[in-house]
Amino acid sequence: MKNIIITGGAGFIGSHVVRLFVNKYPEYHIINLDKLTYAGNLANLKDIEDKPNYTFVKGDICDFDLMLKLMQDYKVDGIIHLAAESHVDRSIKDPFTFAHTNVMGTLSLLQAAKIYWESLPEGYEGKRFYHISTDEVYGALQMTHPEGIPAPFTTKASSGKNHEAYGEEFFVETTKYNPHSPYSASKASSDHFVRAFHDTYGMPTIVTNCSNNYGPYQFPEKLIPLFINNIRHRKPLPVYGKGENVRDWLYVVDHARAIDMIFHKGKIAETYNIGGFNEWKNIDLIEVIIKTVDRLLGRPEGASEKLITYVADRAGHDLRYAIDPAKIHAELGWLPETRFADGIGQTIDWYLANRPWWEEIISGEYQTYYARMYGDRPMA
Repeated sequence: MKNIIITGGAGFIGSHVVRLFVNKYPEYHIINLDKLTYAGNLANLKDIEDKPNYTFVKGDICDFDLMLKLMQDYKVDGIIHLAAESHVDRSIKDPFTFAHTNVMGTLSLLQAAKIYWESLPEGYEGKRFYHISTDEVYGALQMTHPEGIPAPFTTKASSGKNHEAYGEEFFVETTKYNPHSPYSASKASSDHFVRAFHDTYGMPTIVTNCSNNYGPYQFPEKLIPLFINNIRHRKPLPVYGKGENVRDWLYVVDHARAIDMIFHKGKIAETYNIGGFNEWKNIDLIEVIIKTVDRLLGRPEGASEKLITYVADRAGHDLRYAIDPAKIHAELGWLPETRFADGIGQTIDWYLANRPWWEEIISGEYQTYYARMYGDRPMA
């Protein structure tokens, strides 16, 4: 049996990865390690919490002694590291917390893994430390074609016949790091530490950088769930600047599939970019969300456009992100499979159908779920 720690497994992306691994690999023991901060929610995993190959541990990756104990107690073979502070706006207000969690937390995990794995007769053989990062470490791409030009190629995730790119350049695995926010700077530093542990100690590591994810279970401070909820309640829809910032959107289930594939088949010490050639200007995406939510709520399509409120742009707001996933496609055969029209529709349907999930998060009541479900359970 393989024993795998997935950090941040109660969060948005992490819960999808935990669910996939628990269901797909019954012979694995999946240890979900999460501190349960504001974005961690065990209600995301109600459907698999009683599976025999699943264990939840509440803990902080910055607690080195705990990390080492978990490695030893569970005889961990692999780590999939998703735990991170990840909201740019929060990082601008509190950069110290981002540096502490994203840099020192990653270093704590790396050192615990190094000590434990090097103590074994087989050493690093059969072990893997997989670190999930962001495309924001690369900085920003120029928007040389704000009117849009035909994309160099499309995937199933692309936005259909009108799919466009807003420049000739894309982030590739060799793009130099140029972070602009405290969040992206902290992730860049953690990426470098992971690579350094391979280069210095021979630890089998992999790093991936992904584009913006969307889908069910995302904490409602991020753009898509925030706007769905605000439209429901007829609250203002705050748009930075003119809404012209461009992001490459990836359905979270497709990202989880990529993580699975890379963990099992990716080359040691390699970097893979995970994206979908699916660029959208924020204002165009917002209009799609408005029309879809209005229709599903029985309102005239576009009625909520009057809620759009343009606000001053935030400091260091990168203009364009766009990933080229050619490497992961060529080496591992991965491409996103979810059409954007389908993914955004499924996402909006899910949020509208799961209002209790929203309401508990917004009220903070979901934080009592851990105590109710796990307070009297011994550690497995």
